[in-house]
Amino acid sequence: MLIADHDAARSPAAGPSTGPHLTIATACLSGTLEDKLAAAAAAGFHGIEIFESDLIASAWSPARVRQECARRGLTIDLYQPFRDFEAVPPDTFRANLRRAEHKLGILEQLGAGTMLVSSSESADAVDDDELAAEQLRELAERAAGRGLRIAYEALAWGRFVNTYAHAWRIVRRADHPALGLCLDSFHVLSRGDDTTGIRVVPGSKVFHLQLADAPRLKMDVVEWSRHHRLFPGLGSFDLTGLVSQVLATGYDGPLSLEVFNDVYRQADPRHAAIDGMRSLLALQESVSAGAPPVAQRRLRSPGLPPAPRLGGHMFTELAVDEVSGPVVARTLTALGFTRTGQHRSKPVQLWQQSDARILLNFAPQRTVPPGTAAICALGVESSDPASSAQRADRLLAPVLPRVRQPGEADLSSVAAPDGTAVFFCRAGADGNSWLADFEPTGSQARTDGLVTRTDHIALTEPVDDFDQVALFYRTVLGLRSGQTTELAAPFGLLRSRSATDTEHTVRITLNTAPLRRGSWAPAVPSPQHIAFASGDVIAAAKAMRELGAPVLRIPQNYYDDLDARLAPDPELLATLREHSILYDCDAGGEYLHFYTEMLGSRLFFEVVQRIGDYAGYGAVTSAPVRMAAHRQRRLRRLRETPQQTYGREHDYSLAHLTALSLSPPELVEAAADAGYRYVGLRLTRVTPIEPHYPLATDPALMRTTKVRLAATGVEVLDIELARIGPDEDPGDLQRVLEAGAELGARHVIAQLPDPDRNRKIDRYAQLCQMAHPLGLTVDLEFPSWTETPDLTEAVRVLRAADQPNAGILIDLLHFARSGSSVADLRELPAEWFHFAHVCDAPPGVPPTREELIHTARFERLYPGEGGIDVDGILAALPPGLPYALEIPRAQLVAQIGAKEHARLAVAAARRRLDGAPAHRLPADAA
Repeated sequence: MLIADHDAARSPAAGPSTGPHLTIATACLSGTLEDKLAAAAAAGFHGIEIFESDLIASAWSPARVRQECARRGLTIDLYQPFRDFEAVPPDTFRANLRRAEHKLGILEQLGAGTMLVSSSESADAVDDDELAAEQLRELAERAAGRGLRIAYEALAWGRFVNTYAHAWRIVRRADHPALGLCLDSFHVLSRGDDTTGIRVVPGSKVFHLQLADAPRLKMDVVEWSRHHRLFPGLGSFDLTGLVSQVLATGYDGPLSLEVFNDVYRQADPRHAAIDGMRSLLALQESVSAGAPPVAQRRLRSPGLPPAPRLGGHMFTELAVDEVSGPVVARTLTALGFTRTGQHRSKPVQLWQQSDARILLNFAPQRTVPPGTAAICALGVESSDPASSAQRADRLLAPVLPRVRQPGEADLSSVAAPDGTAVFFCRAGADGNSWLADFEPTGSQARTDGLVTRTDHIALTEPVDDFDQVALFYRTVLGLRSGQTTELAAPFGLLRSRSATDTEHTVRITLNTAPLRRGSWAPAVPSPQHIAFASGDVIAAAKAMRELGAPVLRIPQNYYDDLDARLAPDPELLATLREHSILYDCDAGGEYLHFYTEMLGSRLFFEVVQRIGDYAGYGAVTSAPVRMAAHRQRRLRRLRETPQQTYGREHDYSLAHLTALSLSPPELVEAAADAGYRYVGLRLTRVTPIEPHYPLATDPALMRTTKVRLAATGVEVLDIELARIGPDEDPGDLQRVLEAGAELGARHVIAQLPDPDRNRKIDRYAQLCQMAHPLGLTVDLEFPSWTETPDLTEAVRVLRAADQPNAGILIDLLHFARSGSSVADLRELPAEWFHFAHVCDAPPGVPPTREELIHTARFERLYPGEGGIDVDGILAALPPGLPYALEIPRAQLVAQIGAKEHARLAVAAARRRLDGAPAHRLPADAA
């Protein structure tokens, strides 16, 4: 999943400059309270609701939480929930008041102004509005004495009070200025309550508004609420109407998200917070556009440029390599496409037929496995590409930098959450100016109507990203989302959602397998397909089959069932059967379509014909039929083509010392070009003569680095170097740790050149404690020339420090030079190891300290070129660790450059450690 921390969202100033106070409940996000505050602030929220359980689990005191919120520019707008308070017997009421006094004291320490009291579920409660009002009035009086307020909320499953209208009657009867309503969209709309009654509530008595969307489900309302809420715009609720009704009362308080969702609460809180902000901005836009004037005046515009009109799919770009590229090219040729252009400066081919265009990008792709073709970019026609990019930026979508040569088209593009690049191409006479970047091949594109344009793109997302990606396309491109549908498929339940513009020129469908637990069938990781429109799909099928297109054969049972269900004309049915064309119809028209076989392990094509106003994507039965047919064909290919087994492939990271002449953004680019998954970034200067890249203190460098990370999909594995000697204070590294967390790093490399064992243990423990709230481990490295010179001493430090995020970094050079024991290494806890530094070096141990240091910093070798027992050391480590290639070679870099050195390093490592040849031919590409 890809969403980079958007630079403009690092502070509250990045949120809306005008309009309402935007708040998010900590219950929406995963992690500890510290994680949640950082995520909310980074996404640009103005305030938070603190859930009681988050505070109880936090190591911070309420006063510290208040300080940390203030430091991040966050207000604490609500503390919740306070349950089962009202309409209870005297003894219970006295106990409840005691409990309430304690919580009100916490609110004072937090600096929160309002406590939420939810309607009682207790068996002790009675159905007595007068008693409920009397007891709530007493609570409000005590809160008012502290300058606080009570917001009363009707739970949809409250024992007696379960509607906002009932809650309002009690609040009105209590008649206390410190008692008002909390309106929660789920509790109101899940019951189907008439929201027009909200207009009779004075705005001054609505203390808080909580917003959540949800799908319409027939299930227990408690389970529905606690597991299936969604961010606004992703469900079935009319939130625009509800917010309009509330604003019409004169309400001027926060718009707050309270979304309980199992996926969101397991996702990276930074990503979920950005999604939440994106949904609120889109909701503001919707209310501003369609609400009554009084609501519009109170809300004000969120400052979003309107979504420009879209004119269709301009191109779809596929990431391919020397194995998958020819397979796709042959299929495109058989579908009637022609290779009409070659990019002037990039290894990209243009294939075209009428207005359907496919780009084949042969550049190295870190995120695409060898031998696989995958959609990496979409080009859509926009009436105003600059406004499209500005809207995307305002909605916290990373705007991608684009390297181009003089004279090449300047296309605006942004990154979707799954890493797909979305390009905005201008409409009108100059709308195809980007085509001038391609040198003509001399071949002309067909225009005889086999294929006329791209009808739609279908993407499969992990269930964790499904809502996130749907929200992106809905808000950023201004598409209208259809309802989520579910269907039973051969490999489990599938969930699908489509989105299109008002003119139906851009169509995108998203699919996910929410319950998949494995791939017992031939693996099809996140299948994708491109659907081309045809004016006559039957003629197209005949012509393409003659050209050798690998049309997917559909079983005869499908056509027998089609005859029984729809009784098409017998001649038409015979033609459909002969050419493996599927059929559907609805009140608007008809839909004919056929598929190609799977090209590799992920991609296939579809050709479709829409007759009349048919707006769907085929019958619900077509996807299971297609999946079963694809599986049958893939099984046959696997049987027919023996596969060679190679060693496992590892994830590789480019350590900064390998190419220290490259700035962080340049290092990220080099890593992406060479196929690394990660980079390690050096944030501190280790020697006076080396270049220094002050990411922790240079906002411009930080911003550029984060944009490059977002653009490439490369991730930060570790930061370095926390070097703590006798005169260093770990506290001085706080900003470095925060910068690492902002970059998404997982680990911090530490060294302890301190002869005082007790002091270095204490300081290492302190560093671990500083790093832990930021989600960082502290991995101790032991260069043989330092005062922590070997594995034995490093183990003593870790055992004495006893920190949950402590770790040991095994650098193959340091391990070998220190004379540490592989047998001892095997006995250590697996959880201590998070990654390894991999290299080789000449045999033997240099006799002097200076020579040890010189080899370590300037003369390492690629794995397999030296005398280190690479296999033996790595075999003693837990399986599956990322391998960070730390291979500085000063003389070689001077000859070939740092980027080429980085490429050669990972190529050598793969040959030596993965056991795979340089060019593999998968069975599917045969």
